[in-house]
Amino acid sequence: MGQKVSPIGFRTGITLGWKSRWFAPKSNFGEFLVEDARIRKFVDAKLNRQPPYAAVSEIQIERTREEVKVFLKTARPGLVIGPKGAEVDKLRGALEDLTNRRVSINIIEIKNPDLDAQLVAEGIAEQLKRRSSFRRTMKQRAESTMQAGAKGVKVCLSGRLGGAEMSRCEKQLMGSIPLHTLEADVDYGFVHCRTTYGVIGVKVWIYRGLFNELKVEGEQQAPPPVPSRPRRREGGGPGGFGGPGGPRRPGMGGRGRGGRSGGPGASQPGGAGGSPAAGNSGGGKA
Repeated sequence: MGQKVSPIGFRTGITLGWKSRWFAPKSNFGEFLVEDARIRKFVDAKLNRQPPYAAVSEIQIERTREEVKVFLKTARPGLVIGPKGAEVDKLRGALEDLTNRRVSINIIEIKNPDLDAQLVAEGIAEQLKRRSSFRRTMKQRAESTMQAGAKGVKVCLSGRLGGAEMSRCEKQLMGSIPLHTLEADVDYGFVHCRTTYGVIGVKVWIYRGLFNELKVEGEQQAPPPVPSRPRRREGGGPGGFGGPGGPRRPGMGGRGRGGRSGGPGASQPGGAGGSPAAGNSGGGKA
């Protein structure tokens, strides 16, 4: 089952959120659903399949009564926004003409593109279109993803690889991919690579760690509270006179500075607790 179920759909509503967030009555549900698909297709064709190639990996849509909010996750936000916001204004106008509704666009930057499965699949497809070696391409992209901090990556190519007569499937696996663990953050991307000798399917799985681990790491980054220093006690016990951690009271048994015992005469010549030489000179023979 784990090889056939999409990791995104498997976790949607449990550990991942929905890509379309809105409520509609039964009479308008189908209209809004088709409209969402048209928006995604239009944005992908305008920004990813032709210049400026803005590397948009995910499109999220929210609806209110007044407007449609479109969230674009991209690794190149500057190309989407354009100089002084000119490009994003053109895109907003085109979407308003497409939907006949008021549209607002929010840009979300992807800080590490090597950990986004859709962008990794897009990069592999672009290299295959330039007739590069598919084995070397898979290995290079998998290694760069592991160096970026992933715990596991799997790449699967299927089709007429290298222009062969018969289609086949090739895989590259590094690390581990826990497909049935719902707490595992597994990203999935799929791209059709259209070459001169046929269509090649590119699938990428990236395991980025557990969702709980990310929360625990964020909590550990906070500085721990400074413990208050306990007051020094005069009596016995830790830190006081006679305790295991404090100084010894004069006159009590123990080693002093002047001799083997810590009595008051340890530092005076001829005392009972002084050195043997001092004791002999002070008392003499009986």
